[in-house]
Amino acid sequence: MNYDDAVKLLTGQGKFHIELGLERITAILDLLGNPQDKLKCIHVAGTNGKGSVCAILAAVLKEAGMKIGLYTSPHIFEYTERIKISGDEISKDDFAKYVKKVCKTADKNNIYLTEFEILTAIMFKYFADKKVDVVVLETGLGGRFDATNVIKSNLCSIITHIDFDHTERLGSTLSKIAFEKAGLIKENCPVITAEGYEVFKDTADKKNAMLIMVAPFEDTSNLSLKGLYQQENLSLALSAIRYLFPQISETVIQDGLKHVQHPFRFQYLKEKNMIIDAAHNPNGIRALKQSLDYYYSDMPRRFVFGCLKNKDYASMIRELFDKNDEIYFYHFDYPNSASVEELKSVFPYPSNEFTEKFDYSDGKLTIVCGSFYMMKEVLSKL
Repeated sequence: MNYDDAVKLLTGQGKFHIELGLERITAILDLLGNPQDKLKCIHVAGTNGKGSVCAILAAVLKEAGMKIGLYTSPHIFEYTERIKISGDEISKDDFAKYVKKVCKTADKNNIYLTEFEILTAIMFKYFADKKVDVVVLETGLGGRFDATNVIKSNLCSIITHIDFDHTERLGSTLSKIAFEKAGLIKENCPVITAEGYEVFKDTADKKNAMLIMVAPFEDTSNLSLKGLYQQENLSLALSAIRYLFPQISETVIQDGLKHVQHPFRFQYLKEKNMIIDAAHNPNGIRALKQSLDYYYSDMPRRFVFGCLKNKDYASMIRELFDKNDEIYFYHFDYPNSASVEELKSVFPYPSNEFTEKFDYSDGKLTIVCGSFYMMKEVLSKL
């Protein structure tokens, strides 16, 4: 099996769907020797910000000389982006080898795995085989029944900002969503958050876990990631680092912040005068708007926007666009992508359809946003 074969196996059998629960991932990992039990993990959940927190953790711990496994989702261009050791993606050959091993073991034992469960099993096995020092582990969806939550303990849990997303699965109130995220909290393992939901305190008390509340006060001057919302993310990440690894000096921390890489989070491409931001829910869009108004208040704006149908795109559009903005909607090649007509129907001002004839050479600030899943397609056309 080569890499292309592995991708076809992941995408060609209806494996891309969400089926929360720990039974299947527990069963396959048991057959693989429970590699997750050999790893030390920092486990991160939240509605927005968890990817940035993970990227900051990985960069600073790498700067401190540790061998760091980083597991994130989704990918933009290749599946290998999801599984990295100290910044290096798993090779395509290794990826194919582990896909074959996991899928063959699952098929032999009649275990039906989703795509995310296959990737999570690969990640745990790969990181254990490579003997990483610490795994920075981002949840896929929710927390309590997310496949990554198969771990029995962790160095600490981090819960980032809570807001409305995936409400059909996680609940229609912030308290219900917070309850799902609180499922990451483990017996006798600290939990770090910036938000004081009662369920965090109750769960921490029940599990004898230290609850560390963080105020978003850190100086972001050296952080390579931009956006006003990064101050809270940075505060969470540095609180974990200083608590777990007090031996890491402030000089190492600040040097590490300069090397954080997390593509498409308020990423500015100077040569194109373009912002790429994967904001894909109302809270993320609100944060994007605040950062645009702060950093680029005097620039006329042009947007390329696409979204999945199950997102609250009407609220996102109301939050983000002004009547003087130039708007291009895009229906991208992905299951459940909203059509141009659906997007236009909730915007009361003139708009256009994004095509390959799109011209962004007139000096306006171009912002591409709305979904992770459209980025590869849109950028290839640009």
